Amino acid sequence: MKSFALLVLGTCCAASAAEQKAAPAEKAAKVRPIFTSQAGLAAGWSDLGWAPRQIGAGEPVRLDLSSRGGWIVANEDLDGTYLALRFRLRAPSSFGDFLDVRLDSERVGRFPRVHPRLPELRQPDGWADVEIPFSELNPKGAPFDRVVFEATRDVGSDPVFLDRIALVEEDRAGKPPRAKAVRLSLDCTAAPRPISPLIYGVAHGEAGWWETGATARRWGGNPNTRYNWELGNAWNSASDFFFRNYGTAAPGATPAWQSFLDEDRAHGVAAAITVPLIGWVAKDTTSYSFPVSVFGAQRVVGPQNPDMGNGIAQDGTLLQPGPPTRTSVQAPPSFIGRWVSAIRERVKAKGGSVSHYILDNEPTLWSITHRDVHPEPVGYDELLERTLQYGTAVRQADPDARMAGFVGWGWTSFFYSARDAEPSYTLQLDRRAHGGEPLLPWWLRRVREQEKRTGTRLIDVLDVHFYPAAEKMGIGTAGGVDPDTAARRIRAARSLWDPTYSDESWIGEPVILIPRLKRWIAEYAPGMSLSIGEYNFGAETHMSGGLALAEALGRFGEQGLDSAYYWTVPPKGSPAFWAFRAFRNYDGKGGHFLELGIPGRSQDQLSSIFGSRDEGGRHLVAVVLHHDPAAAADASIDLSGCGAVRSQRTWRYTGESAGLAAVQGQTQVERSGVRVALPPYSVTVLDLRLEAQGRKRR
Repeated sequence: MKSFALLVLGTCCAASAAEQKAAPAEKAAKVRPIFTSQAGLAAGWSDLGWAPRQIGAGEPVRLDLSSRGGWIVANEDLDGTYLALRFRLRAPSSFGDFLDVRLDSERVGRFPRVHPRLPELRQPDGWADVEIPFSELNPKGAPFDRVVFEATRDVGSDPVFLDRIALVEEDRAGKPPRAKAVRLSLDCTAAPRPISPLIYGVAHGEAGWWETGATARRWGGNPNTRYNWELGNAWNSASDFFFRNYGTAAPGATPAWQSFLDEDRAHGVAAAITVPLIGWVAKDTTSYSFPVSVFGAQRVVGPQNPDMGNGIAQDGTLLQPGPPTRTSVQAPPSFIGRWVSAIRERVKAKGGSVSHYILDNEPTLWSITHRDVHPEPVGYDELLERTLQYGTAVRQADPDARMAGFVGWGWTSFFYSARDAEPSYTLQLDRRAHGGEPLLPWWLRRVREQEKRTGTRLIDVLDVHFYPAAEKMGIGTAGGVDPDTAARRIRAARSLWDPTYSDESWIGEPVILIPRLKRWIAEYAPGMSLSIGEYNFGAETHMSGGLALAEALGRFGEQGLDSAYYWTVPPKGSPAFWAFRAFRNYDGKGGHFLELGIPGRSQDQLSSIFGSRDEGGRHLVAVVLHHDPAAAADASIDLSGCGAVRSQRTWRYTGESAGLAAVQGQTQVERSGVRVALPPYSVTVLDLRLEAQGRKRR
């Protein structure tokens, strides 16, 4: 999993002179010493602590790393251009994989933590030689001023020895390493695929969300399941925050749904509106479901309200909720129908557009997220019944509306209901009661059967959510950024489309999400479109998060998705922010990925290319991603069949705060295409103007 080498540690003791002589010789390399037992700390380096330690002449550093101790060495005269960190280490074998190594700086943000995974081999003298590439310690090449060794868990007080600590420097007098050759191609002879503008959607968002270049915005999430449109600004936070009602009770305040539509209209984006199906909405902006004064002591209470409990007793058992009326009022289909009528009238009067209505949010999780009003798990029959009842009300209120349904939370929800989950998926009680058919195909078929019986169209769009299921992925800015997790995050985007990729999580098999769902639609509900109503890869502020998002945006267009809504909006200036901008506003002047998709191919799994062109075939925009954190690539892009390249402009992003920047001299026009340099961890946008086919260049 990790790419660096480490030999298993043996029993601890100080190295004798004979052992030092017997140790393998240093590889021929230019190194900058930090510490050696012969010379101690090198000039310019200082000891910043913090674990108990002994640094004596003629001896390795002796550390007591119990209580998750560590050691920091610092030097202000450093930059980010080193190749690797080397050191020798000896510790009790019982400590196992106990060590984190990282860089640090008072001037720069966090650096990745590298956690060595110990192999089974070890040297006869008990020492381990470690070399960690800077592609893992410092993938952005940022300046740093200290090196940190730290125990990741509690270990004993037996000593840990470090010696021969050094930075491996670049040989600047030598030639730079040659970039690997990568062959990419765009097929302009294939029939172009229209790209839906709705695939570049986001959700909610603070001021400035539109700077991503988003084309659509989703009103959705757990609180929207109990939004009371008649009160205008009243929600319930569900299990996310103590099942508490909240909102604005100010008289005369503009209802939130109206403000949402107005803001979308002002920025020229379409709105997707989630409407409640659960049957209950917030009755006010202050009530909560599990008062300590009623239910007794609870495991957690509100930070500013000790009476507001989380619904979990101090022994960990879930408290049985009281009546839903403690926080909520009934919201039958007619209640939702009146809201849709009000939305329709406002759009007619004010302008703007609603791309579609979404029938609630993750209903097969209601018994968890909204268990205070819906403690019973949703089964096959209830999901269908609510779809038909509320869908009919929406259709009657707006015959022209597009409607999205199902809204599955993830992989398991496609195959089983919440009733199957309790007591166990292995029993499949609800699924067996419905002929053993997976939930989603069953729902698709029954919806279409109802439409045929009544002659009334209900569901236009199948809506599902997608989050990588592997460990440490995170959501938003959270998530691991160590080399292994970062690489898995980027690979996780392959679960959207690649039949050869087995999901690296508990799923453990090919997901093939978009083709799988499209196949089910074709079989059970022909003509229905597909939306990914929520998705997020985590680590938004790390290049792996940005590259995974860019990969997904490219695949959404390639796979013909109807719409997609990122959860929620990437922080401005983050790699995820610039992933959106690569497709929506790469030049800061509205330059964007075009409306017709061109098939792209890559012979390298660490590089991807997505192509688009205009109707006339004279303008081509391509987004090229390079997922290797360490090695650059020399990409040859075959454009045979596209026409000769008349002019080109290139923009690039590699993680710098300046964002996408125009670059010169990095793209060369060739007879059958272009050649472009791809730095490590990079997004490159090519804007090409082409001559018409058959016209010779002068």
